[in-house]
Amino acid sequence: MYSVYKGLLVPSLLHTPESLKYFEEFVFRPDDIIIVTYPKSGTTWTQEIVPLIMSGGDPASVETLPNWERVPWLEEIQACTFNLEQRASPRMLTTHSPYNMMPPSFFEVKPKVIYVMRNPKDVFVSSFFYHRTASFLVNPGPQTEFLHKFLDGKVLFGSWFDHVKSWLNAEDREHIMHISYEEMILDLKDSVGRIAQFLNKSLDPEVIEKIADRCLFKNMKNNNMSNYSAVPREFMDQTKSEFLRK
Repeated sequence: MYSVYKGLLVPSLLHTPESLKYFEEFVFRPDDIIIVTYPKSGTTWTQEIVPLIMSGGDPASVETLPNWERVPWLEEIQACTFNLEQRASPRMLTTHSPYNMMPPSFFEVKPKVIYVMRNPKDVFVSSFFYHRTASFLVNPGPQTEFLHKFLDGKVLFGSWFDHVKSWLNAEDREHIMHISYEEMILDLKDSVGRIAQFLNKSLDPEVIEKIADRCLFKNMKNNNMSNYSAVPREFMDQTKSEFLRK
């Protein structure tokens, strides 16, 4: 169920040799917006926030396409089918890649990156429940056993510590925004404003407030384009654990 890609475990169903080659050869543009996370660190949340910012708060930006199509993971199999080369700028994209494994084009054009970090304890818990929900992932086993794997980096996309350090120590950091999940929880309106400023998007305070309200978990849970309810139960059984748990 897993493949090893440059020393990292990735789900075979979503990461094929073709999709990984597509990622390696992807041609970035300077005005691309890349959401980067270690898995279970706030990816879906940020995929809701960024389109709303870029559209000036238009709800249609997050109600028309599922999040994996509106802000696709570049290394996953679906990305090859979305004709990203034809998308108008600025493109919004996602990856779980460590800094050192980004494609050559990334280092040449230096697109904007929003790197979201999360407390590793919470990442571990969220990942444990997600592994129980997603049938394409290996059963995590007892929590203590999964904890040892997590601490040893023998989980999807390797060590949390290595991943976070790779992006915190990245070169040319003026095009990278680091923000934590905890900051977003503490003051979502301020976080939305800071992300908008980083993206050079001038928004009125009432628009920022509207976006922040729209991106509260209780509201995101009602968005079928973001809550993964469109994923067939044989791939993700949310009766075991909701994707958006909190």
